Amino acid sequence: MRKILVIGAGKSTAVLIKYFQDKSSSENLHITIGDISLTNAKELASNHPNTNAITLDVFDQKSREEAIKSSDIVVSMLPARFHIEVAKDCLRFEKSMVTASYVSDDMKALDQEATNKGLVFMNEIGVDPGIDHMSAMQVIDRIRNQGGKIILFESFTGGLIAPESDTNLWNYKFTWNPRNVVVAGQGGTAEFLQEGTYKYIPYHKLFRRTEFLEVEEYGRFEAYANRNSLKYQSIYGLDDILTLYRGTIRRVGFSKAWNIFVQLGMTADDYTLENSEHMSYRDFTNSFLAYSPTDSVELKLRHYLKIDQDDIIWDKLIELDIFNTNKKVGIPNATPAQILQKILMDKWTLDHGDKDMIVMYHKFGYEINGERKQIDATMVSIGEDQKYTAMAKTVGLPVAIATLKILNKEITTPGVQIPIQEEVYTPILKELEEYGIIFKEIDREYLGYNPDGVKG
Repeated sequence: MRKILVIGAGKSTAVLIKYFQDKSSSENLHITIGDISLTNAKELASNHPNTNAITLDVFDQKSREEAIKSSDIVVSMLPARFHIEVAKDCLRFEKSMVTASYVSDDMKALDQEATNKGLVFMNEIGVDPGIDHMSAMQVIDRIRNQGGKIILFESFTGGLIAPESDTNLWNYKFTWNPRNVVVAGQGGTAEFLQEGTYKYIPYHKLFRRTEFLEVEEYGRFEAYANRNSLKYQSIYGLDDILTLYRGTIRRVGFSKAWNIFVQLGMTADDYTLENSEHMSYRDFTNSFLAYSPTDSVELKLRHYLKIDQDDIIWDKLIELDIFNTNKKVGIPNATPAQILQKILMDKWTLDHGDKDMIVMYHKFGYEINGERKQIDATMVSIGEDQKYTAMAKTVGLPVAIATLKILNKEITTPGVQIPIQEEVYTPILKELEEYGIIFKEIDREYLGYNPDGVKG
C-alpha cells in the first residue's frame, strides 16, 4: 500500500484524515498519524483498518526520521515553525511534502535542492492561505487569457460563527487558535495599495479603518487590513495593479469594540504582569487605568475611552466579565495578551452543537476592450459540528486533495511552491466543489475607490 504520513493531530486534521480514509481502498492508501499525544492520534485514527497512530515528537530525531523514511509522502500539520525539521528529512529521504502554512525563509531556501531531486514541497494549501490563492488565480488567469488587465484585487477571509450558533453580542466565537486572534495585526504596519497610492495603517489604528462587505443570504460584514498585502503582488503577477488589499472578515461592530482592548494595552505580548496568577479579571482591567480614590473601575474605563453607558460596546465589555472580582487569572508571569485570551475563552469557546463558518470574498477589477469591469466572488462554508468544522474542512480538504494528486503524479512540478499554477488549482478547485466549497461570481460595475478621478 502507498503510505501517507500525517504529522500533527490538531483541530484542522479531522477532515483531512477522513478524506484519506474514505479513499484508502480505492487508492490503496495506508495512513499513519503521528502526534506527540498518542491519544489525539488514536482518536483521529478511529480504529480504521487502513490507519494507525504513533507517538511522534518532531524533536525526537530518530523517531521522526524513521517515520518519514518509511512513508511515500508527508503531510505536516504542525505549527509553522516546526515544518523545517520535517522538510530537511524529506529532502534526505527524497519524499514530497505538503503543508498549509506560509512559506518561511528557511523553507524557501530548500527550493533548489527539492527541485533537483524532483520533489514537490507544496505550501500554503489550506484555506487562507490556500483556497484564496487558487480561487484568485483561476479568475485572474481567466481575465488575462481573455485579453484583460487586472487593476484591482481585494481578498478577504474570516473564520466566524455560523448564524444559527451566533449567541453573543460580539457575533464571534473562537473557531481557530485563540492566540492568533488576540495578537492579530501586531508585529508590523499594514501595507496595501489603493488607486496607485501606497497606504499604511499602524497597529493602534488598524481596527478603526475597516471596509464593509455584503454577502448574499448572510448579510453585512466588515474587514480590517492584513499586515502586508503587497507580498503577493509579484507572486500573482500584479506588478502594474492599482489596488491590492487583503483583509480579515468579522461581523460589523467587532473591530470597533476590539479596538478598546488595543487602546487599553490588553493585547500586548511583550511584557509580563506582576502577581498575575493572583489577579482577578477586575484587577487586570484596573491595572491599565489611572488610580482614583473614589471612581469605580467601570467609571474610570468609560471616562478614559469615552464610552457611554448605553453604548453597545459597553454591553459587549460587560458580557465578557472583565469587571468580575471573583474570576481569577491563575496564570503566573502572564502577558496582557495571555490574560485577555483566558478571559475571552470563558465566553467565546464553541458550545456543544455550535457550528462555525468560513467566509471568503474576492473583488477583481479589470480593463478589457477599453472598458472597466468588476467581478465579485464569494464562498461560504458552514461546519457540521465541533469536530468536522468549516475550518477543518477548508484547511484539510485542499491539503488532502493536493497530497493525493502529488502521490498520483497529477501534480509534478518540483520545488518549494504555493498553489498558483493551473496544474494545481484547476483540479483541486473542481474537486472542492464536490464538498460544497463553491464560489459564486457576480459581475458588477467597476467603481474602484476613485470614481471621480481625484488623486487619493
